[in-house]
Amino acid sequence: MNTRPAFLRLVSALGLVAAFAGGPVFAAGEEVVMYKDPNCGCCGKWAEHMRASGFAVKEVRSTAMSAVKREAGVPQALASCHTAKIGGYVVEGHVPAADVRRLLAEKPKVAGIAAPGMPAGSPGMEGAYPSERYDVVSFDADGKHRTFASH
Repeated sequence: MNTRPAFLRLVSALGLVAAFAGGPVFAAGEEVVMYKDPNCGCCGKWAEHMRASGFAVKEVRSTAMSAVKREAGVPQALASCHTAKIGGYVVEGHVPAADVRRLLAEKPKVAGIAAPGMPAGSPGMEGAYPSERYDVVSFDADGKHRTFASH
């Protein structure tokens, strides 16, 4: 007989369903906290992309994005329009959810990953412009960076 309370059995079952469905399974309370300029529309579209991929996203409006990026350790050359934090990492710009999921699964010794600029066709930047090829790069606390993924 299973002696675990029904609620814990349900939570365990839902975790297995999410794992088999390819969705992320995160520790309780872990969420994406995204800082964005209140006037930016593409940042909200990236948050929608992340939510559609199974992430919980808290949007924080800030008129001091340069200070947010500086505090987060985002190298100036890798900056984009919004800065997010999850699982002890920084995610800068329009990084695909699959890359964030990979970052969290592999846990590399980096400060974060970034999609520099605002690449056309990246999550949140689809639409009016033809898609372009772009790289997501990882960066460390010293600002050294290398390619993490290519799209």
